[in-house]
Amino acid sequence: MELIVVLVIVIVAWVAYSNHRDKKRREALFAKYGDSEIVNKIMSKSFWQGQTPEQLTDSLGDPVDIDTKVLKTKTKEVWKYNETGKGRFALRITVEDGIVVGWDQKS
Repeated sequence: MELIVVLVIVIVAWVAYSNHRDKKRREALFAKYGDSEIVNKIMSKSFWQGQTPEQLTDSLGDPVDIDTKVLKTKTKEVWKYNETGKGRFALRITVEDGIVVGWDQKS
């Protein structure tokens, strides 16, 4: 019985902490971007066309790897996430001239 009470207290404390942390993060992101739609997308770990690299990092974190190609008229980067094996990634997001333009997601 005492173990159950302790577990309930720990779970309640963890939920309260998680909610507080999420609220603080949401407030910080709103102060940074000033747009609740962008903040909601970032909080849900989404990515979209037109997203900036900073927003992408806020949403998904730092990529495992980035391939960069500098061409005559543009700079193209492929941000790689979710490594599934050596040189294999479940998600590759293409960023051209500082804007997300597309992605390749494998299940």
